[in-house]
Amino acid sequence: MRAVITVIGKDNVGILAKVSSICSDCNANVIEVTQSVLQDMFAMIMLVDISNMNEDFSVLGDKLSELGKKLGLSIHTMHEDIFNSMHRI
Repeated sequence: MRAVITVIGKDNVGILAKVSSICSDCNANVIEVTQSVLQDMFAMIMLVDISNMNEDFSVLGDKLSELGKKLGLSIHTMHEDIFNSMHRI
């Protein structure tokens, strides 16, 4: 099982490290990351393996949402099944 994490907001030092740290704490393995900085705006999409998590999936989402509020970022966590259903034609 996998999840998609998106992060959007004003760029600052350590965003990737902080998001990755929360994933690590929950034993969610980062598989792929793509990120861009356009002027002062940060955008990242992260694919994580959640099959061996030591927390409930909702806990990961809550922790990342809380981080987003703290840093002034929009952080969304979506299970792969939901993501695929939304983008199926």
